[in-house]
Amino acid sequence: MLRALWTSASGMEAQQTNLDVISHNIANVNTVGFKRSRANFEDLIYQDIRDPGVLSSTQNRVPAGIQIGLGVKVSDVAKIFSQGSLIKTDNPLDLAIQGDGFFKIEMPDGSEAFTRAGNFQLDNEGYIVNPEGYRLSPNIQISAPETVINISVSPNGKVVIVRNSGGQQTTEEVGDIKLYRFMNQAGLKAIGQNLFKYTEASGEPIEGDPNTDGFGKITQGFLEASNVNIVEEMVNLIVAQKAYEVNSKGIITADEMLRTVSTLKS
Repeated sequence: MLRALWTSASGMEAQQTNLDVISHNIANVNTVGFKRSRANFEDLIYQDIRDPGVLSSTQNRVPAGIQIGLGVKVSDVAKIFSQGSLIKTDNPLDLAIQGDGFFKIEMPDGSEAFTRAGNFQLDNEGYIVNPEGYRLSPNIQISAPETVINISVSPNGKVVIVRNSGGQQTTEEVGDIKLYRFMNQAGLKAIGQNLFKYTEASGEPIEGDPNTDGFGKITQGFLEASNVNIVEEMVNLIVAQKAYEVNSKGIITADEMLRTVSTLKS
């Protein structure tokens, strides 16, 4: 019965983590480029009272043993990098990736971060930056933005602007947007602000041109929405709640059995 108490407690703890993950997904249902997480579980060590296949006599073996499981634990919380739906914005610096790849962002400390959120803007120096003011890498600068009448980003990442200077229109290519992918996306470390950093688990970033060699293409004037399915998350929320309740019942039942045992003498 004491074993049942700890087993049920481990189940409640695991479902609490599951609830935390689901709540985080639901909170970010409208976050651009957000990738939902999923809590994965594994059973704990077993207490072997009798191993399967041991001899029951000189000629016979038991077909099944006696192994008592000791509960559950969270094995990992994995990011699911499925494609989110595209939202039309008509903003020339809103960029969505259709397919594999990440934008690279230059952090203030000089390190690199990666994102699927393509809601970019121009800063006061004409650089393309994310909402936090961190520059897109490789850096792309549009000088004299007041003379720019059109910004065009092709599916393969070429950024072309049209200027109106002195009543004459000129076309100018100002840079190329690169995309990056990883051998193991699930190994990326989320650091908030829609950003990820690579780790030894994810592997080094692999650079490539959009719309080539398996990299996704860039779609201008669109944003990639969160890939959270609110209906699925609500179902998961109900399942987690019921699992938590059932595990609490296990603790209550074990406690009642212990109370019965403690009153046997009287």
